[in-house]
Amino acid sequence: MNRTALISIILFMVFATQSLASCGSNGDDPAPVKPGSVTVNVSPENLVADAAASELSLSVTADADWSISTNAQWVSVRPSGGLKNETTVVRVSVSKNAELSERKASLQIKSREENVKTIELVQYPEYDAKVSASSLTFGGQKSSASITVSSNTEWSILSSAGWIAVSPSKGEAGETDVTVKVEANETQSTREGALVLKCGDKSTEIKVAQLSDEIVVPEGYTMVWNDEFNEGTVPGSDWVHENWAAGHVNNELQTYTGKEIDGKRTLEVKDGFLHINCFKGSDGKIYSGRINARPSEGWLYGYVEARICLPEGKGTWPAFWMMPSNVDWNTNPWPYCGEIDIMEEVGADPNQVSSSLHTGNYNHTKNTQKTHAMNCPGAEGEFHIYALEWTADEITTYVDGKVQLKVTKSQMGTDHADWPFHYAFYPILNLAWGGDWGGYKGVDESALPVTMKVDYVRIFQKQ
Repeated sequence: MNRTALISIILFMVFATQSLASCGSNGDDPAPVKPGSVTVNVSPENLVADAAASELSLSVTADADWSISTNAQWVSVRPSGGLKNETTVVRVSVSKNAELSERKASLQIKSREENVKTIELVQYPEYDAKVSASSLTFGGQKSSASITVSSNTEWSILSSAGWIAVSPSKGEAGETDVTVKVEANETQSTREGALVLKCGDKSTEIKVAQLSDEIVVPEGYTMVWNDEFNEGTVPGSDWVHENWAAGHVNNELQTYTGKEIDGKRTLEVKDGFLHINCFKGSDGKIYSGRINARPSEGWLYGYVEARICLPEGKGTWPAFWMMPSNVDWNTNPWPYCGEIDIMEEVGADPNQVSSSLHTGNYNHTKNTQKTHAMNCPGAEGEFHIYALEWTADEITTYVDGKVQLKVTKSQMGTDHADWPFHYAFYPILNLAWGGDWGGYKGVDESALPVTMKVDYVRIFQKQ
C-alpha cells in the first residue's frame, strides 16, 4: 500500500468515529437507565375492599414501559402492564373473603426488571357472629344454660321476653360465654321466646322454649309418684341403674353402666332434665344408661306419663317401657311375664314412634306382638308426651294425647299367655345403641355422642 492510500484510510476512520459520537449525543437513542430513575404515578396509592367479591381500579402512568403483578391468589389484575407515558386503568378483581379476619395483598409495578412501586391491598372480613346453639329448651323451674358466641367484631344479644335474661348482652371479637336465665314457668303450657344476636347488619335468632311443670291430673286419678328431675346431679334413690355388658339383650352394642367413664356420666340430672348419654369411651366401647323406677315394687294399673326429647342418629334406640316387678324368671320367663312398650324409636327411621305389647302368645319372636307406629314430627330434638293408661281389661298408649295403641283383654284372651298384665310393673328409661332393631340398617358412630332427655315421669292411680 502506498503512503497516499494509507493516509486516506486513517482520515476516513477518524471522520467515522466523530460522526458516531455526534449521533449518540443528540438524544435519539436512550441513555443507560440508572436504578430508581423510573417515575410511576398511581392513583389511589393503596386499595381497600369489603368482604364481597368486587372489582377495584388503579390509574397508572410511568415514564417507561411497565408491568403489574400480585402475590395473592385471591387477587387478579388486567391488563398486566402499560406503555411509557400512557395512562392505563388497571382492573383489580378481588374474590369474596370467607375468612373471619382481614387479609392483605401486594401489587408490584416493575419497569426494566426493577420494582418501582408497591400498592397495598386490604380486604376486610364479612362481619359475623356465630352461636353454639340454635335453640334452647328449659324445664319449668327457674334455671339457666350457657351458650358461646364467636364473633370477629362487636355484637349484642337481646331477649324478646321478660322471663328470659342474658349476661353479658354485649361483647367484642372472640369467643364469649353467655348465660341465659329463665324464670319459673307457672303457666299450664309451654311458653316460647327468642334471643336475637346482632352483628353489623346481620342478626341470628335463637329460639327459647320453656316447658311447664304444672301437673295436670287425669280425671278420676291421683298422682302417686313422680320425678321432675329438678334436684341433684344424678337420679334419686327411687331409680336403680342397670349394669350390663354389650350383647346382653337384643345384640345391642352398648355397655350399660352407672359409673363415670372418662369423666363423663351416662346418667345425670341437669337443667331440669334427666340426661341419658350414649358415647364412645377411650377404650373403644359404647357406653349408655338404663334406669328402672322402683323395680321391686312397681305399680298395678294406672296412668303413666313422661315427657321426652329423643336423640337423632342411625343406631339410636331410645325407649320408655315397663316390665313386671319381682318376676320369677324360672317359672315366668319372658315373654310370658309380659312387656309394655309405651314408646320406642330407632334413629334409622327418624320420628317414627311405636308402642307394643309382648306376651307368651303375642311377641316379636313370632311376629305376633300387638303394635302400632305413628309419625311424630320433631320427636327427635323436641319434647313430646308419651303415656299409658292401664286397667284390668284394657291398655291404651298415647302420643301427645293422641291414641297410639289400644288393646283389650277380650281381644287378646284371658289366659296368662295372652294377658299377663294382672300384677305390678315398673317403668324403664334407656338409650340403646345398635342391636336387632336399633342397628337393622347399620350404625353411624359419627352421630355419637347423643343424649335422650326426660323432663319428668309421673304415675297416677285411681283411688
